[in-house]
Amino acid sequence: MDKVTAKKHLGQHFLNDESIAKNIADTLTLQGYKNVLEIGPGMGVLTKYLLEKPIDTYVIEIDTESVAYLDAHYPKLHGKIISKDFLKYNIKEVFNSEPFAIIGNFPYNISTQIVFRTLELRDQIPEFSGMFQKEVAERICSKKGSKVYGILSVLAQAFYEVEYLFTVDEHVFTPPPKVKSGVMRMIRKEDYKLPCDEKLLFNVVKTAFNQRRKTMRNSLKSMNLSDKLREDSIFDLRPEQLSVEQFIELTQKIGADGV
Repeated sequence: MDKVTAKKHLGQHFLNDESIAKNIADTLTLQGYKNVLEIGPGMGVLTKYLLEKPIDTYVIEIDTESVAYLDAHYPKLHGKIISKDFLKYNIKEVFNSEPFAIIGNFPYNISTQIVFRTLELRDQIPEFSGMFQKEVAERICSKKGSKVYGILSVLAQAFYEVEYLFTVDEHVFTPPPKVKSGVMRMIRKEDYKLPCDEKLLFNVVKTAFNQRRKTMRNSLKSMNLSDKLREDSIFDLRPEQLSVEQFIELTQKIGADGV
């Protein structure tokens, strides 16, 4: 098998620039874990540089043709190729409770779902790095006041330090996507346990941004908050005007309000 055919329904765009692949592999700090999981390795352009590092590299790939290619071309991966869907697979079957980093040239059609899944597994994932559609990477890293600041920005930054690293042009892929790509990294905060109900935070953030043009007083109306709490000046703001810290503080207040 000389190569794998890119499949549109899987959102596959194979990176063919070796220097960019190496640069993405080098975004890993290798701090706080000895395992790394690459999502969607395709033909292994990034994988080969991960295999050079002093860590145990595993790959998870839903495309059976890619799995066969990796198995044939990368002997070091034998026993470490997981032919599953990352979004549905219980990754503890591989790592138990050990920490692991995530990296990948993520399929654009599921990239935000991969981040949300990472947030669910945050106790085990100290580091996350990879390539997204540029606007998605920018959204994750954006700060309050930005037009693209939203649910993903707040929730990722509540637990991780995020950094936009570099932009990748369309022409280095086969087939080329219609948009530019962006590489970003998330490093889990030293103290990532929040001083509020974390499930409630997710609910508050999602409810607020679902009506992002309204003030918080109106966007959170469905939460049936007390009249006294709704007098707080924070409710005069729109969701994109609140920092991550303010969302955490608001969640504390809502928790104390009995919701």
